[in-house]
Formats: sequence, structure tokens, C-alpha cells
Amino acid sequence: MAKGEGGEQYTNASLLNKPVNSDGVKLAGKENKNRLSVCNKICYAIGGAPYQITGCALGFFLQIYLLDVAQLDPFYASIILFVGRAWDAVTDPTVGFLVSRSPWTRIGRMLPWILLSTPLAVLSYFLIWYVPPFENGKVIWYLVFYCIFQSLQTCFHVPYSALTMFISSEQKERDSATAYRMTVEVLGTVLGTAIQGQIVGMANAPCLPGPGDIVANLSNSSLSAALNDSAPVISLDHTKKAYMISSGIISIIYVLCAIVLFFGVKEQKDSCRPRSEPMGFFQGIRLVLGHGPYVKLVMVFLFTSLAFMLLEGNFALFCSSTLGFRNDFQNILLVIMLSATLAIPFWQWFLTRFGKKTAVCAGSLSVVPFMILVVCMKSNLIVTYVVSFAAGVGVAAAFLLPWSMLPDVVDDFQVQNPESTGHEAIFYSFYVFFTKFASGVSLGISTLSLDFAGYISRGCSQPAEVDITLKVLVSAAPITLIIIGLAILYSYPITEERRQGNRKLLQEQRDNEADSETESTELTNMI
Repeated sequence: MAKGEGGEQYTNASLLNKPVNSDGVKLAGKENKNRLSVCNKICYAIGGAPYQITGCALGFFLQIYLLDVAQLDPFYASIILFVGRAWDAVTDPTVGFLVSRSPWTRIGRMLPWILLSTPLAVLSYFLIWYVPPFENGKVIWYLVFYCIFQSLQTCFHVPYSALTMFISSEQKERDSATAYRMTVEVLGTVLGTAIQGQIVGMANAPCLPGPGDIVANLSNSSLSAALNDSAPVISLDHTKKAYMISSGIISIIYVLCAIVLFFGVKEQKDSCRPRSEPMGFFQGIRLVLGHGPYVKLVMVFLFTSLAFMLLEGNFALFCSSTLGFRNDFQNILLVIMLSATLAIPFWQWFLTRFGKKTAVCAGSLSVVPFMILVVCMKSNLIVTYVVSFAAGVGVAAAFLLPWSMLPDVVDDFQVQNPESTGHEAIFYSFYVFFTKFASGVSLGISTLSLDFAGYISRGCSQPAEVDITLKVLVSAAPITLIIIGLAILYSYPITEERRQGNRKLLQEQRDNEADSETESTELTNMI
């Protein structure tokens, strides 16, 4: 077998004996087995919705929930947000290692993890949005259940992410299934934003005027009347119940999606090459982190994820506090997610037309002008909706494109390490870890920064320092992180030519293994 990028040779006999596809890749005898039906792809894609629905609800609303509904001190809220995500520094690589060591069962190797983690994950998620009837232990309550949910979510999402490599050995089939998955996941963010935002928005407790607001109200009778009229309508208890109702609905959807995934997808044990001998935890980590393209892709993903997590985690506060759209922020978030959903087909076409690396650059940069515009413009609701719709196009790229590059890195690793296989879960676990780590860092730093700036819980107005801090968190800081991520992406070595070459080499390896097994079987039968 020839080495190098796309350097494999095919004899005339092999070309006659084995059909080839449009890329020159020999098709294995079990080609039909590796093809996925539309139903299989949809069922697989639906399995990605719970992570995005719950992640979107937590990302957009947990910070404002802890500050304004649970009424925690911003310092303690930042501790909960950061420690909860930092806990994944242990759970993600650990679960990835355990999944990679898991034996095959009658229902597969990944699906048992998904099945067993779902009930407890749903329960812990619901308890995150419940305000306990005591004050002293409230911080411990949220910290414990937030960490438990993150652990159980990891037990769901790491095997689900690695499942991409086990549903088919055909790269085109995996890419197609990934496109279905990303579409459903963006729809999941829309669903999470709509459920959480609309239910909570209808029961949004009125703000509390501070000393400055009271003085201003004395000279502005209309504003004072408006505050007095709105105050008795909705209480904080109504808001608490609204959060519980939305979390209950999301929990039901979580369970239904897990059921569809479990019954609609079948792991193909033959879709991967035989696994190598089990290795130790730290040996596996050194192995995957020693692969240069993977490290660079993870660093790109870390910085770009941190940028979009900062935007996501602070945009609700920015809309309600800085722009003054306290009663409209949930609709603005929904517009962003709807726009992202509509943009998915465009980015999928762009990816296939210009390559994944170019698509990531274009997608990440497309949101920068709108980050600048949203903090420079005056408070105008119509303009905010227009800017939010345009920004959603870039958000779609942030969801779709980085994940589409990961299977290419796994293939590249298998080509360069043909004797070391079966470590897909470790690759995906670190990828998931950096997503959650970025979210934890962004939310922790954001909430702590707001504490230093003097944020007032449920305040009708905020100090000027808070407005400046929010502008930095939704514009200047994300733009800087995106630029750093793209600078690292510039040196990312897997081009389209190298990707196609890896596909051909891996397909040739699978065909050779299939031929060897067939010859061995025939020889055994003859004997």
C-alpha cells in the first residue's frame, strides 16, 4: 500500500474486480450496509437535540436566572457557573476513556451509555431550575445539581458524538448524517430558546427601581405610572413557576429524543476497523493530544467557542439592561436562532463548494460586523431585530462547521497510526470538554465582571460601568477571540486534498481487510 496524500495505486485488475466511486475510492462488498436511509439519519440527528436544547436554555438563561430569580450574589453565581463547567475537566476525558474501553453489547457500545444516563440527567436538569425553600444552602443546591447534570450530560453526549464514526464507514454518509444532525441541533437551539424564552418572558417579573430611578420617576409621572401599573401584575413566584414549567417541557423532549435515537439508530460493529489493544488513560490522552492537526483544531474550536459563548451568555442581559428591551429579549434571541436555522443549508453548500477550512473562516468572520454594530447603534428595537437576524447567519456557521472537521482529523489519525484504532470516543470527549470549558470560563468571567461593575439584581437601570462591561463581553472580547482562533486555523494542515487522500487510504485498508477475511473463510471451508 502506497503512503502519502492520495498516493495509492490501483492495478487494472483491482479496478475491474472492485467498483469505485466518483472519488476513485474502491467500494467494499458491503456498500449497501454502509449506506444510511433518510430515516436513520433523521433518528440519529434527533439524538443531538437534547444537548442543544438544554445547553441553549442554560447558556442564555442560567446567568440571568441565578441573578434575578434565585437572587444569588453575582460572586456566588460566577462560582456556580465556573465550577459546574470546570467539573467537565474530569468528567469529559474520563467518560471518553471509559467509553473507549466499553465492550460491545447486543445494542452496541455507545447506546447503553445514552440509555442509562437519560433518566438521571432529566431529573437533575429539572432541579437546576427549582428555587429551594431555604437560603443558606441555596448555593450548594445549584452547584451540586449543576455538576451532576454536567456529568450525566457528558455520559450522553460523548458517546453520541463518537457514534458518528460507528453509523457508517463511508465518509459521505457520515458527512450527510452530520449535516442532518447540525440542522436538528440548530432547530434544537430554536426550540430551547422558544420554550424557555416565551414561557419565562410571559411571566417576567417587573424590575425594581433603584434610588436613581425613584428620583427620575418623580419628574416623570408617566414612567412612574407605568412602573406602578406593571408591578402588581406578575410576582417573582410566577417567574419561578414559569422556569419550572419550561424545564419540565424540555425534560420531556429530552426523553423523547433519546427514545427516538435508541430505536432508530443501529451501531455497525463492522463500520470500524478492529480495535487495538486497550491502553491506559494517560497513554490514550498522550496519543490523541500528540496528533498535531487535532491539537490545532481543538485550539481553534476553544477560542471560537469561547467567543460565541461570551456572546450567548451575556446577550440576554445586554438586551434587557443596556438596550432596555427587558420585555423583548426572548424574541430577539429567537430571531437569532431562527436565522441560524435558515442559514444551515447555505453553509452546507458553501462547505462542499469551497472546503471546510475556508467555510470556518468565512463563517466566523461573518458575525464580526454585527457584533460591532450592535454595540455602536442607539437603542432601536427594529434595528436590533435586523442585526440579530443577520448575526444568526454567523451563529449557524459556529454550530455546523467545527464539528464537520472532526471526523477528518480522526481519519487522519488512523492513517498515520494504522495499528492504533478504537479511540474515537477520546477524540470526541476532549472536543466536548473544550466546548463546556469555554462556556464555563465565559460565564464565570462574565458574572464576576458584572459583580465588580456593580450589577443590581432586577434593577430597572444599571450603573454605567455595567453597560460598558456588557458591551465588552458581547463585542470586543468575542471579536478578539475569533481573530486568535482564525490565526491558529491558518496553520491547520488538513486540506481538501489531504482529506480525500485519507479517505482513499482508509477505504483501501478496509477493502484489504475484507478480502483477507474472505480468503481466510474460503480456505477454512476448503479444509
